[in-house]
Amino acid sequence: MPPPPRPTTAITTSFPPPPPHLLFYFAAAAAALSFLFFLKPPHPLQPLLSFRRRRRRHLETSAMRPPAVPIAFSSPDSLSEWLKPRLPSNAFASWGVAPGTKTLQNLWLELSHGETSLLLSDEEGSSSLPLRAVHVATVRVRNPRGALLIESHQLLSDGTIRPRRRPLSEKMRPGESVEDAAARAVMEELGKEAVKILPDSYEMRVEERVSASYPGLPARYVLHSVDAEVEGLPQEGEFSTEETGEAVEARENAVFVRRHFWKWVDDDGSI
Repeated sequence: MPPPPRPTTAITTSFPPPPPHLLFYFAAAAAALSFLFFLKPPHPLQPLLSFRRRRRRHLETSAMRPPAVPIAFSSPDSLSEWLKPRLPSNAFASWGVAPGTKTLQNLWLELSHGETSLLLSDEEGSSSLPLRAVHVATVRVRNPRGALLIESHQLLSDGTIRPRRRPLSEKMRPGESVEDAAARAVMEELGKEAVKILPDSYEMRVEERVSASYPGLPARYVLHSVDAEVEGLPQEGEFSTEETGEAVEARENAVFVRRHFWKWVDDDGSI
């Protein structure tokens, strides 16, 4: 007969409740851990990402603005009324008076022929500064020893001399290709028809400066340059040619080029 089971004794252990001030510390520690869990460290690329977001918003905002469009004028008088409050008065008064400058009539003819555009980059207003935008074809011609042909100066119709010191150049007409503009420049300023544009010589750059022809008027020149061979030119020394383009289109009160003066120079990269 098996022995009877041994009685078991239930042992219970109880701990006294923690003091009230420790409950406060436990709650504070739990809240701090929860806060740190939800607080993410900054992304290492956060500054770059923020810049890109700001840049994207800037581009989106700029895209919604109306683009600057050329401004048309019905007459030289309307052009004068528009320009006067936007340019320094002394500079505007020097047009056609200071040696080497052109007149308001010249600018209006350029606008009418599409050779020049006037733009306003800011909102319309009397304090907005206009910008003269011009596309120019530049033709680099060299002699057998590699010297570059430059126009040293011009004789204008009012008898004044305008310094140039730059290669053959011509304002481009609307829709005109660089090759056509270069050929026209050679014909009108050098008086030659045989011109060959060298392949892979095209370059483009943008220059912004105050216009020499129209003091006080900021200008942006988009320069389209090509190298070319021109037959029948003197290969050394200095020479001059008669202008055959501007004089034909000249109007009253306009200043135009009568004669071009050329010379060969060693190209040191400064031209």
